Amino acid sequence: MISIDTLPKVKGVYRQNARISNWFNVGGNAEILYRPSDAEDLQFFLREIDKKIPIQILGLASNVIISDDGVRGVLIRLGSEFSKINHYIVDNKIIIRCGASALCINVANYARQLGYSGLEFLSGIPGSVGGAIAMNAGCYGSEVSQVLLQAQGIDYNGEKKFLANENFNFSYRYNSLNKKYFFIEGDFVVERSSYDQVSKTMNELQIKREESQPIRAKTGGSTFKNPPPPAKKAWELIDEIGYRGKKIGDAQFSTKHCNFLINAGNASAKDLIELADSACHEIEKKFSIILEWEIKIIK
Repeated sequence: MISIDTLPKVKGVYRQNARISNWFNVGGNAEILYRPSDAEDLQFFLREIDKKIPIQILGLASNVIISDDGVRGVLIRLGSEFSKINHYIVDNKIIIRCGASALCINVANYARQLGYSGLEFLSGIPGSVGGAIAMNAGCYGSEVSQVLLQAQGIDYNGEKKFLANENFNFSYRYNSLNKKYFFIEGDFVVERSSYDQVSKTMNELQIKREESQPIRAKTGGSTFKNPPPPAKKAWELIDEIGYRGKKIGDAQFSTKHCNFLINAGNASAKDLIELADSACHEIEKKFSIILEWEIKIIK
């Protein structure tokens, strides 16, 4: 067991055996939870920490399953110091700069208030900016890679660096820098529009979400990535093996959108993973397609 006394003397806050709030409402505690006070504090921590200690970072925990056994090592969660949103203009480009813990919906609303378009889709992503960059989040035909100018990241040695869009090698729900950097800030390019037009687009997206997704449930969003064309989408494959509404314990595939796992009561992480793995097995057996998790399992 790690003792807080053996960790770097940071300005931020450590908590031992800390509960991890998450959208599925499952899982055990973090061995150590660390909330850095600012970027410099996080840099110091990463420079000084014993490299044998496992380190992970977690955003809003909207697309993760926390292991029932909890999370070993140090789990980093960024607080309000990393949630600031502002904008600037450079080379005739309008840029919205936001911290990694800023909620995607807040960034979309910030742009709307200024009459800037391009980030409406973020209103449909129930997570934080850091997580959205990490997984190249997207919905309804738009994704982070299309609007990100650059991000600021800190590597495991505490070195801070600006990372241009082209450095990420973005693809569907992927970026190549995700295991090398902790993202603390992102710059997004927007276009001039109007409050009314941006509001119209965001309202249309919200209606689509309400109609097609179990957004009131304890869920982590899309469970699996869609396989490459010409294969059917993940939800169609899950539906065709008869898993719409299927349960193990209180873990269930949503009847509304069957690529959404939900905690229908008091499910465990084990229940959720077992149900998802069972679907994967049946899909591979029937269609010779191996689904890839979109949700991240943290342990």
